[in-house]
Amino acid sequence: MKLVLAPMEGLTDPIMRDVLTHVGSFDWCVTEFIRVTDSVLPDHVYHNYCPELLNDGKTAAGTPVHVQFLGNNPEMLAANAIRAVELGAPAIDMNFGCPAKTVNRHRGGSVLLDEPEVVHMLVKAVRDAVPSHIPVSAKMRLGYMDRNFTLENAHAIEDAGAAWVTVHARTKAEGYTPPAFWDQLQPIREALKINVIANGEIWTNTDAKQCQLESGCEDLMIGRAAVTTPDITQCIRKNTDEPIITWDELLDLQIRFLNGPYKKEINMVGRYKQWLGMMSKHYPEAKELWNEVKRIKALIEIIEKLNVLKP
Repeated sequence: MKLVLAPMEGLTDPIMRDVLTHVGSFDWCVTEFIRVTDSVLPDHVYHNYCPELLNDGKTAAGTPVHVQFLGNNPEMLAANAIRAVELGAPAIDMNFGCPAKTVNRHRGGSVLLDEPEVVHMLVKAVRDAVPSHIPVSAKMRLGYMDRNFTLENAHAIEDAGAAWVTVHARTKAEGYTPPAFWDQLQPIREALKINVIANGEIWTNTDAKQCQLESGCEDLMIGRAAVTTPDITQCIRKNTDEPIITWDELLDLQIRFLNGPYKKEINMVGRYKQWLGMMSKHYPEAKELWNEVKRIKALIEIIEKLNVLKP
Protein backbone atom coordinates (compact mmCIF):
# COMPACT_ATOMS: atom_id res chain seq x y z
CA MET A 1 0.00 0.00 0.00
CA LYS A 2 1.32 3.41 -1.04
CA LEU A 3 0.22 6.48 0.93
CA VAL A 4 0.85 9.85 -0.72
CA LEU A 5 0.64 13.39 0.66
CA ALA A 6 -1.62 15.43 -1.62
CA PRO A 7 -0.64 18.75 -3.19
CA MET A 8 -2.80 21.48 -1.66
CA GLU A 9 -2.23 25.08 -2.67
CA GLY A 10 -1.48 27.32 0.29
CA LEU A 11 -1.43 24.37 2.68
CA THR A 12 1.17 21.71 1.89
CA ASP A 13 4.01 24.10 1.28
CA PRO A 14 7.65 23.09 1.99
CA ILE A 15 7.39 23.82 5.73
CA MET A 16 4.23 21.74 6.10
CA ARG A 17 5.72 18.94 3.99
CA ASP A 18 8.73 18.88 6.28
CA VAL A 19 6.54 18.60 9.38
CA LEU A 20 4.12 16.02 8.01
CA THR A 21 6.76 13.75 6.53
CA HIS A 22 8.68 14.03 9.81
CA VAL A 23 5.83 12.37 11.70
CA GLY A 24 3.88 10.67 8.92
CA SER A 25 4.61 7.56 6.90
CA PHE A 26 4.30 8.79 3.31
CA ASP A 27 5.80 7.09 0.28
CA TRP A 28 6.08 10.44 -1.49
CA CYS A 29 4.52 13.89 -1.56
CA VAL A 30 3.67 16.33 -4.33
CA THR A 31 4.37 20.06 -4.50
CA GLU A 32 1.72 22.71 -4.81
CA PHE A 33 1.14 23.21 -8.52
CA ILE A 34 3.63 25.32 -10.44
CA ARG A 35 1.79 27.29 -13.10
CA VAL A 36 3.42 27.24 -16.54
CA THR A 37 2.47 29.74 -19.26
CA ASP A 38 4.85 30.85 -21.98
CA SER A 39 8.38 30.57 -20.59
CA VAL A 40 10.83 28.38 -18.73
CA LEU A 41 10.72 29.47 -15.13
CA PRO A 42 13.92 30.65 -13.43
CA ASP A 43 15.58 28.30 -10.99
CA HIS A 44 14.63 30.37 -7.94
CA VAL A 45 10.95 29.66 -8.65
CA TYR A 46 11.61 25.93 -8.47
CA HIS A 47 13.61 26.31 -5.29
CA ASN A 48 10.82 28.40 -3.79
CA TYR A 49 8.15 25.79 -4.52
CA CYS A 50 10.44 22.85 -3.92
CA PRO A 51 13.53 23.61 -1.82
CA GLU A 52 13.83 19.85 -1.45
CA LEU A 53 15.49 19.92 -4.89
CA LEU A 54 18.57 21.04 -2.98
CA ASN A 55 18.34 17.88 -0.88
CA ASP A 56 18.28 15.23 -3.61
CA GLY A 57 14.56 15.85 -4.17
CA LYS A 58 13.61 14.72 -0.65
CA THR A 59 12.31 16.23 2.56
CA ALA A 60 14.58 16.23 5.60
CA ALA A 61 12.87 12.99 6.62
CA GLY A 62 13.90 11.39 3.32
CA THR A 63 10.48 11.44 1.60
CA PRO A 64 10.65 12.05 -2.18
CA VAL A 65 8.92 15.19 -3.45
CA HIS A 66 7.37 15.08 -6.92
CA VAL A 67 7.07 18.37 -8.81
CA GLN A 68 3.59 19.20 -10.10
CA PHE A 69 2.85 21.42 -13.10
CA LEU A 70 -0.36 23.11 -14.24
CA GLY A 71 -0.86 24.65 -17.67
CA ASN A 72 -2.03 24.11 -21.24
CA ASN A 73 1.09 24.84 -23.33
CA PRO A 74 2.69 21.49 -24.27
CA GLU A 75 6.02 22.94 -25.39
CA MET A 76 6.47 25.01 -22.25
CA LEU A 77 5.28 22.23 -19.94
CA ALA A 78 7.83 19.93 -21.56
CA ALA A 79 10.62 22.48 -21.30
CA ASN A 80 9.87 23.21 -17.64
CA ALA A 81 9.65 19.51 -16.85
CA ILE A 82 13.13 19.06 -18.33
CA ARG A 83 14.45 21.88 -16.16
CA ALA A 84 12.82 20.50 -13.02
CA VAL A 85 14.44 17.12 -13.64
CA GLU A 86 17.80 18.78 -14.24
CA LEU A 87 17.42 20.44 -10.85
CA GLY A 88 16.74 17.10 -9.18
CA ALA A 89 13.01 16.37 -9.38
CA PRO A 90 12.52 12.61 -8.91
CA ALA A 91 9.16 12.63 -10.75
CA ILE A 92 6.76 14.96 -12.56
CA ASP A 93 3.03 15.18 -11.86
CA MET A 94 0.45 17.04 -13.92
CA ASN A 95 -2.57 18.83 -12.49
CA PHE A 96 -5.97 18.22 -14.11
CA GLY A 97 -7.86 18.45 -10.84
CA CYS A 98 -7.65 22.04 -9.58
CA PRO A 99 -11.23 23.40 -9.28
CA ALA A 100 -10.27 27.06 -8.68
CA LYS A 101 -12.29 29.42 -10.88
CA THR A 102 -9.30 31.64 -11.71
CA VAL A 103 -7.26 28.62 -12.80
CA ASN A 104 -10.11 27.17 -14.83
CA ARG A 105 -10.78 30.50 -16.58
CA HIS A 106 -7.25 30.33 -17.93
CA ARG A 107 -7.72 26.76 -19.23
CA GLY A 108 -5.84 25.12 -16.41
CA GLY A 109 -6.70 22.34 -13.98
CA SER A 110 -10.04 20.54 -14.06
CA VAL A 111 -11.56 22.53 -16.97
CA LEU A 112 -9.31 20.53 -19.31
CA LEU A 113 -11.22 17.37 -18.40
CA ASP A 114 -13.77 18.43 -21.01
CA GLU A 115 -10.97 18.00 -23.58
CA PRO A 116 -9.47 14.50 -23.24
CA GLU A 117 -7.43 15.00 -26.39
CA VAL A 118 -5.72 18.01 -24.81
CA VAL A 119 -5.07 16.05 -21.62
CA HIS A 120 -3.39 13.36 -23.73
CA MET A 121 -1.33 15.90 -25.66
CA LEU A 122 -0.03 17.61 -22.51
CA VAL A 123 0.91 14.42 -20.69
CA LYS A 124 2.57 13.00 -23.80
CA ALA A 125 4.59 16.18 -24.33
CA VAL A 126 6.04 15.90 -20.83
CA ARG A 127 6.50 12.14 -21.00
CA ASP A 128 8.40 12.43 -24.30
CA ALA A 129 10.56 15.25 -22.95
CA VAL A 130 11.95 13.85 -19.72
CA PRO A 131 14.28 10.85 -19.36
CA SER A 132 12.57 7.47 -19.41
CA HIS A 133 13.57 6.64 -15.81
CA ILE A 134 11.70 9.72 -14.48
CA PRO A 135 8.06 8.82 -13.74
CA VAL A 136 5.36 11.08 -15.14
CA SER A 137 1.94 10.95 -13.52
CA ALA A 138 -1.28 12.95 -13.51
CA LYS A 139 -4.00 13.92 -11.04
CA MET A 140 -7.57 14.31 -12.24
CA ARG A 141 -11.14 14.48 -11.00
CA LEU A 142 -14.10 12.45 -12.22
CA GLY A 143 -14.84 15.32 -14.56
CA TYR A 144 -15.44 19.04 -14.84
CA MET A 145 -19.16 19.78 -14.58
CA ASP A 146 -20.19 16.15 -15.19
CA ARG A 147 -18.67 12.67 -15.62
CA ASN A 148 -19.11 12.35 -19.36
CA PHE A 149 -15.39 11.96 -20.06
CA THR A 150 -14.15 10.13 -16.97
CA LEU A 151 -12.86 7.04 -18.74
CA GLU A 152 -11.73 9.02 -21.80
CA ASN A 153 -9.50 11.16 -19.61
CA ALA A 154 -8.13 8.19 -17.71
CA HIS A 155 -7.31 6.42 -20.99
CA ALA A 156 -5.82 9.63 -22.39
CA ILE A 157 -3.43 9.82 -19.44
CA GLU A 158 -2.50 6.14 -19.69
CA ASP A 159 -2.07 6.20 -23.48
CA ALA A 160 0.20 9.25 -23.16
CA GLY A 161 2.64 7.15 -21.14
CA ALA A 162 1.86 8.11 -17.54
CA ALA A 163 3.10 5.70 -14.90
CA TRP A 164 -0.02 6.13 -12.74
CA VAL A 165 -3.04 8.37 -12.29
CA THR A 166 -4.49 9.78 -9.08
CA VAL A 167 -8.23 10.39 -9.15
CA HIS A 168 -10.10 12.70 -6.80
CA ALA A 169 -13.49 11.03 -6.49
CA ARG A 170 -15.60 14.10 -7.31
CA THR A 171 -16.13 16.41 -10.26
CA LYS A 172 -15.10 20.04 -10.23
CA ALA A 173 -18.78 20.95 -9.80
CA GLU A 174 -18.93 18.80 -6.65
CA GLY A 175 -15.91 20.63 -5.24
CA TYR A 176 -14.97 19.37 -1.79
CA THR A 177 -18.52 18.77 -0.55
CA PRO A 178 -19.05 15.29 0.95
CA PRO A 179 -19.41 12.59 -0.06
CA ALA A 180 -16.60 11.48 -2.32
CA PHE A 181 -17.81 8.86 -4.80
CA TRP A 182 -15.21 6.16 -4.22
CA ASP A 183 -17.25 3.56 -6.11
CA GLN A 184 -16.82 5.64 -9.28
CA LEU A 185 -13.10 4.87 -9.23
CA GLN A 186 -13.58 1.14 -9.68
CA PRO A 187 -14.49 1.33 -13.40
CA ILE A 188 -11.34 3.41 -13.92
CA ARG A 189 -9.17 0.92 -12.08
CA GLU A 190 -10.67 -1.95 -14.06
CA ALA A 191 -10.21 -0.15 -17.38
CA LEU A 192 -6.56 0.82 -16.96
CA LYS A 193 -3.36 -1.18 -16.89
CA ILE A 194 -1.49 1.53 -14.95
CA ASN A 195 -2.00 2.07 -11.24
CA VAL A 196 -4.91 4.19 -9.99
CA ILE A 197 -4.50 6.05 -6.69
CA ALA A 198 -7.70 7.02 -4.85
CA ASN A 199 -8.18 10.49 -3.32
CA GLY A 200 -10.98 12.35 -1.56
CA GLU A 201 -12.67 12.39 1.90
CA ILE A 202 -10.23 9.97 3.54
CA TRP A 203 -10.23 11.30 7.11
CA THR A 204 -9.65 8.16 9.19
CA ASN A 205 -8.36 4.62 8.95
CA THR A 206 -11.99 3.47 8.66
CA ASP A 207 -12.45 5.81 5.70
CA ALA A 208 -9.27 4.49 4.11
CA LYS A 209 -10.41 0.89 4.34
CA GLN A 210 -13.87 1.74 3.00
CA CYS A 211 -12.34 3.70 0.12
CA GLN A 212 -10.14 0.74 -0.77
CA LEU A 213 -13.16 -1.56 -0.64
CA GLU A 214 -15.41 0.61 -2.82
CA SER A 215 -12.78 1.81 -5.29
CA GLY A 216 -10.73 -1.35 -5.63
CA CYS A 217 -7.64 0.87 -5.29
CA GLU A 218 -4.93 -0.19 -2.88
CA ASP A 219 -2.99 3.08 -2.90
CA LEU A 220 -4.33 6.30 -1.41
CA MET A 221 -3.57 10.01 -1.56
CA ILE A 222 -4.31 11.81 1.71
CA GLY A 223 -5.12 15.52 1.67
CA ARG A 224 -6.64 17.70 4.38
CA ALA A 225 -6.75 14.84 6.90
CA ALA A 226 -2.96 14.70 6.91
CA VAL A 227 -2.91 18.29 8.15
CA THR A 228 -5.82 17.87 10.56
CA THR A 229 -4.54 14.54 11.94
CA PRO A 230 -0.78 14.31 11.30
CA ASP A 231 -0.53 10.66 12.37
CA ILE A 232 -3.22 9.43 9.97
CA THR A 233 -0.77 7.47 7.81
CA GLN A 234 0.52 5.65 10.87
CA CYS A 235 -3.08 4.85 11.84
CA ILE A 236 -3.84 3.49 8.37
CA ARG A 237 -0.72 1.33 8.29
CA LYS A 238 -1.45 -0.03 11.78
CA ASN A 239 -5.17 -0.42 10.98
CA THR A 240 -6.46 1.62 13.90
CA ASP A 241 -8.51 4.74 14.49
CA GLU A 242 -6.83 5.29 17.85
CA PRO A 243 -4.22 8.09 18.04
CA ILE A 244 -0.64 7.01 17.47
CA ILE A 245 1.12 10.18 18.64
CA THR A 246 0.37 12.16 21.79
CA TRP A 247 -0.54 15.82 22.10
CA ASP A 248 2.89 16.44 23.63
CA GLU A 249 4.49 15.02 20.47
CA LEU A 250 2.21 17.25 18.42
CA LEU A 251 3.44 20.26 20.40
CA ASP A 252 6.99 19.39 19.34
CA LEU A 253 5.72 19.17 15.77
CA GLN A 254 4.13 22.61 16.00
CA ILE A 255 7.35 24.10 17.36
CA ARG A 256 9.23 22.51 14.45
CA PHE A 257 6.74 24.17 12.08
CA LEU A 258 7.12 27.58 13.72
CA ASN A 259 10.91 27.34 13.53
CA GLY A 260 10.80 26.61 9.80
CA PRO A 261 12.11 29.07 7.20
CA TYR A 262 9.73 31.92 6.40
CA LYS A 263 9.82 35.26 4.63
CA LYS A 264 7.33 37.28 6.67
CA GLU A 265 6.53 36.69 10.33
CA ILE A 266 2.89 37.67 9.93
CA ASN A 267 2.46 35.05 7.21
CA MET A 268 3.97 32.35 9.40
CA VAL A 269 1.73 33.28 12.32
CA GLY A 270 -1.29 33.12 10.03
CA ARG A 271 -0.25 29.77 8.63
CA TYR A 272 0.19 28.34 12.11
CA LYS A 273 -3.23 29.57 13.23
CA GLN A 274 -4.75 28.05 10.09
CA TRP A 275 -3.17 24.70 10.96
CA LEU A 276 -4.16 24.91 14.63
CA GLY A 277 -7.72 25.68 13.60
CA MET A 278 -7.79 22.59 11.42
CA MET A 279 -6.37 20.40 14.19
CA SER A 280 -8.98 21.76 16.62
CA LYS A 281 -11.57 19.69 14.76
CA HIS A 282 -9.81 16.56 15.97
CA TYR A 283 -7.91 17.48 19.13
CA PRO A 284 -9.66 19.22 22.06
CA GLU A 285 -6.23 20.46 23.20
CA ALA A 286 -5.85 22.29 19.89
CA LYS A 287 -9.19 24.02 20.34
CA GLU A 288 -8.14 25.17 23.81
CA LEU A 289 -4.76 26.34 22.53
CA TRP A 290 -6.41 28.22 19.67
CA ASN A 291 -8.36 30.32 22.17
CA GLU A 292 -5.09 31.19 23.92
CA VAL A 293 -3.07 32.19 20.85
CA LYS A 294 -5.65 33.59 18.45
CA ARG A 295 -4.83 37.22 19.39
CA ILE A 296 -1.05 36.75 19.52
CA LYS A 297 0.77 38.33 16.58
CA ALA A 298 4.42 37.73 17.49
CA LEU A 299 5.92 34.42 16.45
CA ILE A 300 8.25 34.21 19.44
CA GLU A 301 5.33 34.62 21.83
CA ILE A 302 3.55 31.65 20.29
CA ILE A 303 6.69 29.51 20.47
CA GLU A 304 7.15 30.48 24.12
CA LYS A 305 3.52 29.54 24.81
CA LEU A 306 4.04 26.10 23.30
CA ASN A 307 7.26 25.52 25.22
CA VAL A 308 5.48 26.32 28.48
CA LEU A 309 2.82 23.71 27.67
CA LYS A 310 5.38 20.97 27.13
CA PRO A 311 5.85 18.64 30.14
